[in-house]
Amino acid sequence: MTLRGWWYSFRVSLIDSDLAAIIRAYRTCEFATLAKDGTPMAWPVSPLLRADGTFTLTTSVGFPQKAFNIRRDGRVALLFSEPHGSGLAQSEQVLVRATATCPDEIVTTPGDLAEYWSMLFQRQPSSRAYLNRLMRPVVDWYFMRLVITIAPTQVITHPPVAQAQPIPGCDLPGSAVLSGFPSAVLSARDPEGAPVLARVHPQPGMTGYHVDIPDDITVTSGPASLLVHRHDDKLANLRFALVRGSLADIDGQWQLTPTQVVDPASSALRTLRRTQRSTREYLRRRNLPRPRIDWAEFAAVASAAKR
Repeated sequence: MTLRGWWYSFRVSLIDSDLAAIIRAYRTCEFATLAKDGTPMAWPVSPLLRADGTFTLTTSVGFPQKAFNIRRDGRVALLFSEPHGSGLAQSEQVLVRATATCPDEIVTTPGDLAEYWSMLFQRQPSSRAYLNRLMRPVVDWYFMRLVITIAPTQVITHPPVAQAQPIPGCDLPGSAVLSGFPSAVLSARDPEGAPVLARVHPQPGMTGYHVDIPDDITVTSGPASLLVHRHDDKLANLRFALVRGSLADIDGQWQLTPTQVVDPASSALRTLRRTQRSTREYLRRRNLPRPRIDWAEFAAVASAAKR
């Protein structure tokens, strides 16, 4: 393993047992796909690492954008860099670059996803509340899942996230969501256009946020974004937001010039309505009836996970 200042990388063709233990301990990771305009965008997710080295992830039809992105361009990236709740002390960061597939099939029963759902119900006990009979008519979309299979092509490890002062406030767009977080995750593109992720410490400048990118991560100028997120030990009190913009090398320093702020938490009720509307639209475009949820099977998996 070669040391490079504060950073080092270890490239492997497959995820070995030591890395697998670290990855499985993380409660969440940052998952990047490419938007239609080419912007790499990451959101916090909880994937399941399979015994064969692939990952299973799902997204609800109420939030289908990740699926749309993957069907258009299967190049993705995952970064395990937020260790809160993992029980790991000084845990390595793990960057997984990969390709993904997501068939246009809605899965509404645990079935082959029983292990995945068990993991979710264990890590996020609050999600079991969606199985309440009074909640079912409102949140049935949560159990209408599109399955994403992720095959790693490269794995890079970095040292634990260094302690840092919170990102200072400023007059730039996005400051309201970035300030107060000690770091953010940069989603950028490599020279081939594939997404790549790095946890950085943005510093406000005159026209954008300066970011220091690890030496072994190669990025190129173009659309990019910054993600901040946090959660408690039970994946509750989740807070996340995204700042989209343009990344460029200005006088030898990388800078993200912000253009848009995406803050889902700004209105929970509006987000719920948008989710319900997205679900109806997904089904309408495919001329599909509202699928039946296998509530009994989900309840059985949740009960076993609780025990």
